[in-house]
Amino acid sequence: MNTSTTPFFPPWRCWQRPAAAPTRPSTAWWHRATLTELERECADALPANLLTRPAAGTNSRQRIYTRPRTFWCFLWQVLQPQASCREVVRQVQALGQIQGRGTMDEGTSAYCQARQRLPLSVLESALTGSARRVELQHRAVLSCLQGREVKVVDGTTLTLPDTPANQRHYPQMANQQTGCGFPLLKLVVLFSLRSGAILARYTGNKPRDERQGLHACQTALAAGDILLGDRHWGNFVVALWAVERGVDLIARVPTASRRVDFRQGQRLGRLDRLVQWHKLYTPAVGFTAEQWARVPETLRVRLIRTQIRRAGFRTRQITLVTTLLDPDAYPAQEILQTYRQRWALELCLDDLKTTLGMATWRCRTPAMVQKELLAFLIAHNLLRWIMGQAARQESVELRRISFKGTMDAVRHFQIAMTQTTNRKQRRSLWQELLRIIATDLVPQRPNRREPRVVKRRIKYPHLTRPRHIQRDRPTRHARRIKSKMRPIY
Repeated sequence: MNTSTTPFFPPWRCWQRPAAAPTRPSTAWWHRATLTELERECADALPANLLTRPAAGTNSRQRIYTRPRTFWCFLWQVLQPQASCREVVRQVQALGQIQGRGTMDEGTSAYCQARQRLPLSVLESALTGSARRVELQHRAVLSCLQGREVKVVDGTTLTLPDTPANQRHYPQMANQQTGCGFPLLKLVVLFSLRSGAILARYTGNKPRDERQGLHACQTALAAGDILLGDRHWGNFVVALWAVERGVDLIARVPTASRRVDFRQGQRLGRLDRLVQWHKLYTPAVGFTAEQWARVPETLRVRLIRTQIRRAGFRTRQITLVTTLLDPDAYPAQEILQTYRQRWALELCLDDLKTTLGMATWRCRTPAMVQKELLAFLIAHNLLRWIMGQAARQESVELRRISFKGTMDAVRHFQIAMTQTTNRKQRRSLWQELLRIIATDLVPQRPNRREPRVVKRRIKYPHLTRPRHIQRDRPTRHARRIKSKMRPIY
């Protein structure tokens, strides 16, 4: 084999050349790539030496898809709407052809194998490090609740590609026939109310795994934090769990399962009571009879109720439970205002599933599903990091900046940055990007509440039987046409 013309081993070519003609670095052909612009501008949001090539073992060889290159290709892929592995490889081929790299393998096998070699620990560290950088960027404390850190917990369900491996690890709903449903992954995430960064995540395969997910995310909770959640978290078990860890809870009371009577308890104000909550007689989900017997019988909590009145609509009541018992340090209006901000953070899951396209998965095995999920969460934190830069530079409110507008602007400005010739032009273009992001503000929409319904009708009926059993029934017209057909000899 003539190593002087081998395009895949650039270090070997220097052995065939004289010393006076040094070779170009093996990464020079990436210098005008949009992937390189993404890496150059977002590398500061990740821990240093995260993607260093190991001296030996996996990912130690000099390849086209090195560990750093595979990592940034993966992030670039999730930032593009519905981009396939073929699209990543085609970009690498085009850039390599322009830079004189020669013919490259047009298949996606090399890139897919590189993603499989990417350690899960690297992605975990990238998620934790990016969340820490985003948090350090927003050092301003909240104006309410004594400036304490507020973290939002929420859960959702994701449908995965219907493969046998995914069905074994994340089975479909039990009331669906085999072959008619998709594997379901239960995701629990912990957000920061101040910056919107994703601090921790947990994945399970059952709906009741949400409380177990909160226990798994406790490493991102520090003593003195305030946990904010919807009605799924407003129960005796979660409140007691938070108090034992030095964390306070604000959540909505599920009135369907717990009766609330404001005529009982100590009055702190109008529709503001200090009461004793008693645990249920039957053990909660996840507890044995012995474990439930060791749980304290009562817990002192505070109940706050508010009424929402809108012209043309019925008056709605919202009842909150909290472990912030001091009415002077934590007025009821501040608690209600904080819970009102939870809706803006709940839209972060919509940003992941709709805007970033996490509802459509590319990986078909449980191991790669975990890596792809982490790639989506890291991309979300990187975009939040850029939004924070724009908010700080232009002195605008972070919650007003559009997540979708930020993603679109970053994607298109990367293409423009490849045309810059020096650092000054690149920095000027980056400042202009931040200015445009800061001007793309979401309008003020107070008291907005969108029903969870779909307007667009589904054209086809649902699959109620396995696909190999269900067949299309021919219409009367089709049967009549078939009966008139004669064989032609």
